[in-house]
Amino acid sequence: MRQTAKLLGVLLVLSAVAVAASTRRGNITVFDAPGAGTAPNQGTVGGAINPAGVIAGVYIDGNNGYHGLIRTPAGAITGFDVPGAIGTLAQGINNAGAITGFSFDSNFVFHGFLRTPRGGFVQFDAPGAGSTPGTGTFSYSINAQGVITGWEQDDNGVYHGFVRAADGSITVFDAPGAGTGNGQGTQTGFGNGINNDGSVTGVYYDANSVSHGFVRATDGTITEFDAPGEGTQPGQGTGANGINSGGTVTGAYSDEVYFTHGFVRSADGTIVDFDVPGVPGVQTLPVAINPAGMITGLYQDAAFVNHGFIRDQHGNFTTFDAPGAGTTNPQGTTPLAINPAGVVTGNDVDANGVLHGFVRIP
Repeated sequence: MRQTAKLLGVLLVLSAVAVAASTRRGNITVFDAPGAGTAPNQGTVGGAINPAGVIAGVYIDGNNGYHGLIRTPAGAITGFDVPGAIGTLAQGINNAGAITGFSFDSNFVFHGFLRTPRGGFVQFDAPGAGSTPGTGTFSYSINAQGVITGWEQDDNGVYHGFVRAADGSITVFDAPGAGTGNGQGTQTGFGNGINNDGSVTGVYYDANSVSHGFVRATDGTITEFDAPGEGTQPGQGTGANGINSGGTVTGAYSDEVYFTHGFVRSADGTIVDFDVPGVPGVQTLPVAINPAGMITGLYQDAAFVNHGFIRDQHGNFTTFDAPGAGTTNPQGTTPLAINPAGVVTGNDVDANGVLHGFVRIP
């Protein structure tokens, strides 16, 4: 589960009273960035949303070039590029409108960036980040204080987590059980991997390439955890994607037959696992959690088509599809972020394989 660890980071034991999943589209607006391509694997992705409803994301143009985007609640979209970069991918946005993400250069080496609310750019590399194609610094989340988290891949292919303070200083860290081989190591969550207290969550891959969740406190203490029911073979295990202000974590685990299930872990370490109920499928993948404990993510049906879901803090589910989403594998709806008001953003893939951003207002 390579973060069923990254794109997209425990079996729900239902009580005697079954939990139903209601289907409600909600108020969904589909959007496309000016300049977005219209061929398969081109288009628009809404990747992150702040409390004011401002979205940061990515669009892929007709030449397969990657660009960042900002969308206001009124629907105005502005594209941007990191100066000197070949491609720009925005990943996180905070209350003030500061955006983080990563870019890549002509050698296909990745670098982190911070785009200030005024539109200025700061580019950075985590200490030890690789300088060979496909390696480098991958920045994913930014909190209200401007603290950024992500991970770097070194020249040996090993992952290491990092935290970049508001003053620009960067601390690299590894979970104690992380492996040191190619494709092993420590990655932070991609949904909302850092909360406003500075606690970080994510996934590490051990020496056997089995994944495990972790929470890193602000003092650097790392707590590792596994979801009950996870598989223990390479490519199986637990990965965390998001953490809220109360320290509640969400993510997914892969079982012994490689089916994926969601989980929510409270600050005291209690883990409840879940699947979208009443849906015959093989994957439930939570990606983000808001301060109230509402979780969004995707599930796949038996035909491997993606659909969105919201799980509220009481365990009730709502499923939805963006208008125009395709209905065959690998099409459908993929939520990527949720703000405090429960507004969700993400993307859908249509019947022609083109990506479109969406925003869903409850």
